[in-house]
Amino acid sequence: MTAAPDTDIRPLLVELLTEELPPKALQKLGLAFAEGIRKILDQHHLLAAGCVTSDFSTPRRLGVILDAVLAQAPDQAYTEKLMPAKIGLTAAGEISPALEKKLASKGLGHLSASELITESDGKQDYLYARGVATGALLGTALQEALEYAVAHLPIPKVMRYQLADGASSVKFVRPAHRLIALWGNEIVATQVLGLDAGRTTLGHRFMASQAIDIASPDTYEQQLHDEGKVIASFTARRALISEQLESRAQALGATIGTSAEAQALLEEVTALVEHPTVYVGEFEEQFLQVPPECLILTMRLNQKYFPLFEPETGRLTHRFLIVSNMQVDDPVHIVEGNQRVVRPRLADAEFFFQTDRKVRLADRVAGLATSVYHNKLGSQLERVERVRHIARYVAGQLGASIDNADRAALLAKADLGSNMVGEFPELQGIMGGYYAKADGEPDDVVLALQDQYRIRLDTPVSAGTLTSAVLFIAERVETLLGIWGIGLVPTGERDPYGLRRAALGLISAFEQLQAGGYLAIHNSQGLRLSDLLAQAAASFAPDTLSATTANDVQAFVYERYRNQLNNDFDRNVVDAVLTLEPPLHQVHARIQACANFAQRPEAESLAAANKRIANLLKKADEQPGAVDPGILAEPAEQALDAVIRKLKPQAEAQLAQGDFTASLATMAQARTAVDTFFNDIMVMADDPAIRANRLALLAELHHVMNQVADISRLAQ
Repeated sequence: MTAAPDTDIRPLLVELLTEELPPKALQKLGLAFAEGIRKILDQHHLLAAGCVTSDFSTPRRLGVILDAVLAQAPDQAYTEKLMPAKIGLTAAGEISPALEKKLASKGLGHLSASELITESDGKQDYLYARGVATGALLGTALQEALEYAVAHLPIPKVMRYQLADGASSVKFVRPAHRLIALWGNEIVATQVLGLDAGRTTLGHRFMASQAIDIASPDTYEQQLHDEGKVIASFTARRALISEQLESRAQALGATIGTSAEAQALLEEVTALVEHPTVYVGEFEEQFLQVPPECLILTMRLNQKYFPLFEPETGRLTHRFLIVSNMQVDDPVHIVEGNQRVVRPRLADAEFFFQTDRKVRLADRVAGLATSVYHNKLGSQLERVERVRHIARYVAGQLGASIDNADRAALLAKADLGSNMVGEFPELQGIMGGYYAKADGEPDDVVLALQDQYRIRLDTPVSAGTLTSAVLFIAERVETLLGIWGIGLVPTGERDPYGLRRAALGLISAFEQLQAGGYLAIHNSQGLRLSDLLAQAAASFAPDTLSATTANDVQAFVYERYRNQLNNDFDRNVVDAVLTLEPPLHQVHARIQACANFAQRPEAESLAAANKRIANLLKKADEQPGAVDPGILAEPAEQALDAVIRKLKPQAEAQLAQGDFTASLATMAQARTAVDTFFNDIMVMADDPAIRANRLALLAELHHVMNQVADISRLAQ
């Protein structure tokens, strides 16, 4: 391409035509391709002010249009810091070999010693090269941009394929067949993946047979639509599919639902079609006797259909929507073909369900002995026994039915041996609930089986969901201790057993138990994490866990809680509370109380004093004993002792009742006595007895002041 004047601004189109790209990664690939092209062109100053980027991605193409691109960038002033002058110049003032090599690497080999500038950086003299570089040409920069964009795509799995010459090969996500690079109506001479840039692309694989010559970036989308029957924009295609789905569903008096799964399916089908058209299919109503989750899953997962639901009840209907890649006048063959494909799937689900029900869920438990959970943790049956042990303890602490909790834990994994879960692992727990209900198990046991795989509990626990909460807690505690105990600790990038998710789920259970009134905030007994972990650890075989596993897991849970709370509260306040590792159900109330305390006028002084006390106690030779009032001779220490004696009973009573705000407010009254003490008293007195007594006084103050939170952390 001949360089136009640098004031010439035109749109730029780049398109890479490929074989079918992986649908779940398509949108990310399209965005990354567009961003990669833009990034390099921007670095070379080839984008005019206000340049807008439009990304395109279909099953067979990645593309981008930048609407204001220069043919050549303006000349750019540059400053290059090279090396110390004593290294870069010889004694005669000539360029040294080291500097010669440095200049060559930066494309500045034409410079002489007299053209370099010497300046001090404050420590020594450095050599600098300053000048004006000729602006980059679009052709050269676009070649770099293409190579960068292709190399930095978030490709799930790379494949190697042979080029047309039969000798060389390249690696890419899928074989690429054509490359377009158009600046205005001119082709930019570039090459990537063995392809030379042109202006020709292909349209829809079935609805457009002729190659399409793109006139310019401005006509790209319209030409693809009109001549190629392709909607190039992922966003526009998704919006069209969504509109058609809603329209079809409303016409049938139904809805596609608003679940995350439905939205994920919308993203996936958008990546599977270039010209979407929605049709209606249906199946025999007899299949509705099968649990709806089975039918919904097979339609969405295997066939990419959108099940339809009754708007008022949410019940599954016998109709579904098909997103086809073909638009035809008479879709009867498309609809009938899809109905023929889905019917065997639904028949399989019906057969699995009916066959599974012939065996009671409880009778499947023994079979778990042959199912390995982990080779270091034994079988699923051994795991079930551990969960039962933990569940009985939790139920006893919460006043739940121990029998029902034990029954739920016994049956929790029994559906793993069923035909339905074997076909659809996503339905574990859900199917257990259906089979338990058919067997006449108690309602709360049925619900517990269905809820055990939830990510978190998000509603207050009630009498009807208490057994669910017990099983939910027991299962997560067993997972955390077992997986952690055998050394599979989460790393920065890897957490294959979901321990972070388990910890957050455990936290949510404590929060919802508290919200439901099952963990009175003033009850210092109740269900405490430390006791729970200790009891749970006893359920494992000897030598499975180390002596520190329970403590390590407790620290991990509190650290996850810290990360979660830091999103909503001041970090110092969160740190002040969680440093004490209080009962999980008290954390939110303590944080709120501590946040209120931090706004008080006394807070800054008392926080600083507590930090000072902590430092003094750390430096003490031995642990302080009890205060001896008889040797408190100075008025300031006598006054502080009197204040502690007065405030301590009141603050501790308020703490026991869960009134953390009042407890902190009570101790805030000690501010004057504390300030006076530190102004008038030398804590580290020469007399060992006096020094020890003053440290004991401060230790008692520190203990009483920091029972709600370590307020010294507020001074950080």
